[in-house]
Amino acid sequence: MSAAEEGRPVGSRLGPYEILGRIGAGGMGEVYRARDSRLARDVALKVLSDQFAADRQRLQRFDREARVVSALNHPNIVTVFEIGQSESMPFIAMELVEGQSLRQLLRAGGMPVRKLLDLATQIAEGLARAHEAGVVHRDLKPDNIMVTPGGGVKILDFGLAKLTRSFLERGAEPDDGTLPLPTEPGVLIGTVRYMAPEQASGQPSEFRSDQFSLGSVLYEMATGEAAFRRENTVDTLSAILHEEPFPLGQVAPKVPTPLRWIIERCLAKDPADRYAATRDLAHDLSAIRAHLSEISGAGEAGFLIPHPRGRRSWIWPAVAIVAIAGACLVALSGSVRVPTTAGPPVFRQLTFRTGFVGSAYFAPDDATVIYNASWEGRPLEIFVQRVGSSESRSFRPSTGLFEVSRTGELALSLNNRNFQPWIDSGTLARMEMASGAAPREVMEDVEWASWSPDGREFAIVRESAGQNTLEYPIGTVLYRAGGGFITHPRVSRDGERVAFLEHPIRADDAGNVAVVDRSGRKTDLVSGLVSAFGLGWSPNGKEIWFTGSATGSNRALEAVDLSGRRRVLARVFGSMKLDDVSPSGRVLLTHDQRREHLVGLAPGETKERELSWLDYSLGRAISADGRRVLSVEGGEGAGPTYAVFLRDTDGSPAVRLGDGDAQALSPDGRWAAAIVQRPGGPKLVVYPTGAGKERVLPTDGLEVQRVDWVPDGSGLLVNANEHGHANRMYLQSIDGGPPRPLSPEGYGALRGCISPDSTRVVADGPEGKEMLFPLHGGEPVALPVSQPGGAPGGWTSDGQHLYVSLPPSPTANSTNVPTGSRRVGIMDVRTGEIVPWKTLGGDDGANAVHVTPDGRAYVYSYVHSQGDLYLVEGLR
Repeated sequence: MSAAEEGRPVGSRLGPYEILGRIGAGGMGEVYRARDSRLARDVALKVLSDQFAADRQRLQRFDREARVVSALNHPNIVTVFEIGQSESMPFIAMELVEGQSLRQLLRAGGMPVRKLLDLATQIAEGLARAHEAGVVHRDLKPDNIMVTPGGGVKILDFGLAKLTRSFLERGAEPDDGTLPLPTEPGVLIGTVRYMAPEQASGQPSEFRSDQFSLGSVLYEMATGEAAFRRENTVDTLSAILHEEPFPLGQVAPKVPTPLRWIIERCLAKDPADRYAATRDLAHDLSAIRAHLSEISGAGEAGFLIPHPRGRRSWIWPAVAIVAIAGACLVALSGSVRVPTTAGPPVFRQLTFRTGFVGSAYFAPDDATVIYNASWEGRPLEIFVQRVGSSESRSFRPSTGLFEVSRTGELALSLNNRNFQPWIDSGTLARMEMASGAAPREVMEDVEWASWSPDGREFAIVRESAGQNTLEYPIGTVLYRAGGGFITHPRVSRDGERVAFLEHPIRADDAGNVAVVDRSGRKTDLVSGLVSAFGLGWSPNGKEIWFTGSATGSNRALEAVDLSGRRRVLARVFGSMKLDDVSPSGRVLLTHDQRREHLVGLAPGETKERELSWLDYSLGRAISADGRRVLSVEGGEGAGPTYAVFLRDTDGSPAVRLGDGDAQALSPDGRWAAAIVQRPGGPKLVVYPTGAGKERVLPTDGLEVQRVDWVPDGSGLLVNANEHGHANRMYLQSIDGGPPRPLSPEGYGALRGCISPDSTRVVADGPEGKEMLFPLHGGEPVALPVSQPGGAPGGWTSDGQHLYVSLPPSPTANSTNVPTGSRRVGIMDVRTGEIVPWKTLGGDDGANAVHVTPDGRAYVYSYVHSQGDLYLVEGLR
């Protein structure tokens, strides 16, 4: 038996693996080529070296590497087959990647630009997938990037990776993955030259640290020289912290200007000046690669936009100026992926009336459009329109439209009602359009429905056992959404899968793109979208097309395949909603222009005042004295995520308290609670309304949905759920400590509905019933409802009555846009009797009504929306 160069001998075995030879070493382990005797395949076998196997800390880090990599499923990240142990020696069996490392491909003078862009785009896409899963690599360098003979990229060695932590965590130690620095001069650790400044200074790393490392790698690919290479380690670290690399324009003038901008942005010293999302970085690289020929021919004078330093991505609009020409820029905001063999996509407006579009679908002939809409403030109607005509005819009034089958049958929602933001429910019915026969009811309380390809079965979403549930066919549960909700289920063209949008938090359209097969195996393809609404299968069935946004509220049209590879199809001014994709490639899109306004009446005043601050102001709470209102800004003005604002009802300027979705004010007005999205799940943060520091309260293991303050100041009432479980209520102390369960699963407190004496709360119970739930023990009691559709908006001072807002008519819809004024009454919780109080809002209606206990002040929000339906042709 011959021996390997070092380590374990050739021919020896670890479990089912026979050692064929030593490949090298990485992180804490040695890597061997091995043969899997069970599946007759060669693998890369990473084994902890003998001297490290007894080291507990190294074992933990080795195990962490295995678990991190095995959780990432992406074509540009190495695949893990198995984690095992043999002879007390832990090992990982992973994909054997044939080819060369990026280090071996680097050459003096840099790579050809096209090859650089192709490799860089793949690296960025792999990193983006890891970052969306909450994983930071922390050791990205050319040695850890393999390039296959076919030009594919695989990122290796997540041995220094860690799950990201919130920057709000207190008492965080310096990053335990920062490599120790040698003290002797002249010794250079290879990783040091790719470190981000925050890593080099011993601070915790995060996803933007990887962006800096990628910038260093890209600089070296472009120039053939390291960006921060000095004579020794100390000087290299000093350069990373305080110096800039030689300007790319001088060192590598062949590099296109937009690519130089990307590299320089990645190498920004301040993480805030890098990309807000690595997905945007990948998109920018992909856009330049797609239009390299146009960019190369434009010359330096073609770039008229100044060097960006903001949080948003402005590279692609600059590329569009050079590559596409004025008309295309006006039509598509300079952000459409244009086919190289055809002209740009064509947008043709179909509707021109004032109002909004609920849903729209192609008939089987691909030349007829069936949609439902509310025009001029009237209830929803179903309309039929021929492509090429600007006229439509009413087909059926006061009816929701789920989908149109490929056989021409309609799936309708009868008695459609909106009971939570973004969530409607109605009776599923089917109706043959050609025959004119009355609808045939199928099932009550269905929120979404999608036809199977043969038109015989449905995939549906409904509430079951306190959870939003996806069934396909009806009665077969494929997935339960825990405390969140599901929208836009769409059956694949072969009938074997259902794609859908999953929203982790109720009343919030933030979410993920997912797919589940008939066996119930679910895969998340896109995660962390701030807004996601609209989904369909591509014409060939190999991709899922969706409308979403990683930052702000302006959704773009994107595509993702089943391996997670993602690309942008179109981006316009404003927001889009994908309605339908036909097999021929035609697309129906709704272009939405939405603003949410906040209006209130201050104590002692007789005239309402506009209290909106930015473009999407939603009221969350009003102080007991009516002097202050807590709101969340959820639109483009808020930035990459939501923002919490506090404003006096006298109209004084608003104060930004921090990021997140505002939830509640403390009884003394000194604190504001908010849910802040962070990698790993939502965090419960309490912001001071004056001087002081915010607090992050412990909610580990819980997905926080909604928060309210107990009037006696004893703590916070939290709606949350464990992963995969239904919602329940918890009591959380502001001083820390784990949340204490108050209710069984299936109960969720309504906002602002804790009684003044802190003994009861109005909660949604099992089967959607509103209950009076005791906070200090006892049995819940059903809330008597004398009029359906009442939505509580706070208690009166006597603790025996609730302010309730009543919808004017069944015209709410999935776009969360109410129509008509909102009547508010006062309900006796003992009898259910409602006495009229006020009518709020005008033609645009009112929602999120909050009233002070004495009734002297209130706030409410309303949405002004204009939606236009477009037919789009030429998308690829």
